[in-house]
Amino acid sequence: MTNNSYKMNEETIKKTNQCLRCLKSRNMIILIVFIAITLDNVLLTTIVPIIPELLHFNRSSLQHNCTDDNCSNSGNHSVDDLHIKIGIMFTIKPLVQLIVNPFIGLITNRIGYTIPMFTGFVILFASTILFAFGNNYYLLLVARAVQGVGSACSSVSGMGMLASYFVDEVERGRAFALALSGLAIGVLIGPPYGGATYQFISREAPFLILAACAMIDGLLQLLALKPAVQRENQEGSSLLDLLKDPYILIAAGSITFGNMGIAVIEPTLPLWMKTTMNSTEWQQGVVFLPASISYLVGANIFGPISHRIGRGNSAGLGLVINAGCLVAIPFVKRMEHLIAPMFGIGFAIGMVDSSMMPIMGYLVDLRHTAVYGSVYAIADVGFCIGFVIGPVIGTSLVKAVGFRWMIWIIAIVCFLYAPLTLFLRKVQKKNDSSLEITVCKSIDSLTEQSSNDE
Repeated sequence: MTNNSYKMNEETIKKTNQCLRCLKSRNMIILIVFIAITLDNVLLTTIVPIIPELLHFNRSSLQHNCTDDNCSNSGNHSVDDLHIKIGIMFTIKPLVQLIVNPFIGLITNRIGYTIPMFTGFVILFASTILFAFGNNYYLLLVARAVQGVGSACSSVSGMGMLASYFVDEVERGRAFALALSGLAIGVLIGPPYGGATYQFISREAPFLILAACAMIDGLLQLLALKPAVQRENQEGSSLLDLLKDPYILIAAGSITFGNMGIAVIEPTLPLWMKTTMNSTEWQQGVVFLPASISYLVGANIFGPISHRIGRGNSAGLGLVINAGCLVAIPFVKRMEHLIAPMFGIGFAIGMVDSSMMPIMGYLVDLRHTAVYGSVYAIADVGFCIGFVIGPVIGTSLVKAVGFRWMIWIIAIVCFLYAPLTLFLRKVQKKNDSSLEITVCKSIDSLTEQSSNDE
């Protein structure tokens, strides 16, 4: 009995050590960031098919109680008002995230990534509960804003953590591709999940289930990350220095314009489908499935191989594909015909994100100090700008020029930005900038001499 118990104790110790090694492995870091991004994007997109129906229901109740004269006036403006309210709902979260991001970047540079990461989980959990029990439009706005703070914490600290743990460019590209898969899966699950559960179960169910899933991520963070203050060995470059770097600005701009197309579509496409195709809430959610699946495919293909073909080339091609697919959407007359352009849009965004996120860390390694909080705050700001400007421009342009020209204008902007990514093919070290200045001065002096000779 003693020998058997001794062997059992040895096996238990071995299994415990294996679990501890698993918790401390770099793959666990990817898993934690993956889950955080997934849950954030499920919550983000769950309301995509729900919010038009919620607002439409409230408007119908008001119209039912109004007089005949008021009803005729309200009917003329109801669709426009609905567009504006949906635009605000989709804008508030990235707007708050945009404002908070720089502060999170500075905080991670001083105290490390684990505490902001865990803070993001706590705030996301609180936001989910607010969504579950918010019974009017303004409470939903508050919940959406709170989610923006949590997203800033999770995104900046998560991306910075991946960049610091995975230094090799190939490994870093793979790690970012796997983590960004959470974005695709979250967007993939969110709309159909929200539409189906809202229509067939109840309004609160999707948010309460998400809150329970968030608890799992929080538990993993407590066990694996053990949130504590972890100061960097060296001081990172200031946010202003990073913003002066043209390569970083080009990469951040690529993320902005790469995601602006889907940001424009999210608040406008469901209502356009409802008016032109008489689609249901479930159909309005399912239409985003091809984009989510193809984002997953594009990110995991181009995450590892974009290092070989050039991350700038990959992002530029993605922007061109994105523009072409946007142009095709207004010609669609049936729901099933949206599959091809939506698939192309998701694939293109996957190309851009999986190429530009790793290059942000590479630019800091090459041209600045290898402290990643601030640069990924800039990357997330670029992402948020697309989702702040997108819904505002989209809903405003729909009212001004119609859905068709709104989509085409965004496509033209994406296409015109694409050539700038070619500058990312050969990135020079920071010290080499003096050579560029010297060359420019030499050219200027030669020009002056030639003009004097004449």
